[in-house]
Amino acid sequence: MVSAGLCGAALAASTSAPAHAERGDRPTARSTLRWQVTDTGSTVRFRGLAAVSRGTAWAAGSKGTVLRTVDGGRGWKNVSPPGAGELEFRDIEAFGPRRAVALAIGEGEASRVFRTEDGGATWTESFRNTDPRAFYDCLTFFDRQHGLAVSDPVDGKYRILATDDGGRSWNVLPPEGMPAAQQGEAAFAASGQCLVSSGPRDVWLATGGAATARVLHSRDRGRTWSAAESTIPAGDPARGVFAVAFRDRRHGIAVGGDYRPEQASPRAAATSRDAGRTWTQSERPPTAYRSGVSRLPRPRTAAIAVGPTGSDLTLDSGRTWRTFDTGSYDTVDCTPDSACWASGEKGRIARLHR
Repeated sequence: MVSAGLCGAALAASTSAPAHAERGDRPTARSTLRWQVTDTGSTVRFRGLAAVSRGTAWAAGSKGTVLRTVDGGRGWKNVSPPGAGELEFRDIEAFGPRRAVALAIGEGEASRVFRTEDGGATWTESFRNTDPRAFYDCLTFFDRQHGLAVSDPVDGKYRILATDDGGRSWNVLPPEGMPAAQQGEAAFAASGQCLVSSGPRDVWLATGGAATARVLHSRDRGRTWSAAESTIPAGDPARGVFAVAFRDRRHGIAVGGDYRPEQASPRAAATSRDAGRTWTQSERPPTAYRSGVSRLPRPRTAAIAVGPTGSDLTLDSGRTWRTFDTGSYDTVDCTPDSACWASGEKGRIARLHR
């Protein structure tokens, strides 16, 4: 269990590359909550992360890189798809130590989906985008078979890609159930958490870049959607909701802000108690832009948010946040057995130490 006493922790973590556990773990205050940086042997940026358990995690990043650990981060194996060196992986979903589905982002054919069933020894490219107007951002799965990916708007609406065979094949869903996008609106491929699911049918899409930052919700695996305004500021291509996390189909947290380091993000978090129909500004949000968020399984009211300037903990479902780490991370993912992992720039992948 995470206790309230953990909130005051802070960590000054190194961002030197490659990442090493023996460097970058210097506590600035006495604490029991900190990121333990692992030795990945890599220098790329990992914005895609799939935490399976205390022992197993996958990370996907730039230069077509995919890493996997099965020993709690003591050793990472490069299991990148052959010939993918020019691709930008931004999301990955994993179902154990052997099976994973990874999303590469970009315009036109740069957006692709790969899957493996043997721990990354071999990969199959199961989708390649052929529409130059599409740009896929995020990926999510409801279970081992049913999943979705989202593209920025095409012809004025977000495009949804669906699979019902574990990512072996994909099809574009009809656009009739998707509300119109705002002018300039898009999803952010910053942490693999702009599209998230909870339970067998509910899924949420986080947006920004337009007049208002919105969260779209579907109760039928992406066939029909409703849109709600969040309290996180938008009105600029660099602002909006970057990530959402739901502990069940009703209770959600949204984080974001302005990703430009010289710009303040005073309202970087919001909460919902009605499946995303309405959003309430956090009373004490993170002090800066946050790109990733994940719920902790215990206590159910706890969550962690991460960004380039630090990591924050909430113990009251997102109403108030306290910074416990000052290292740079792009995304975070927690597992049912209470393990949390984070990843980011310069090869940094860390596991939460409590």
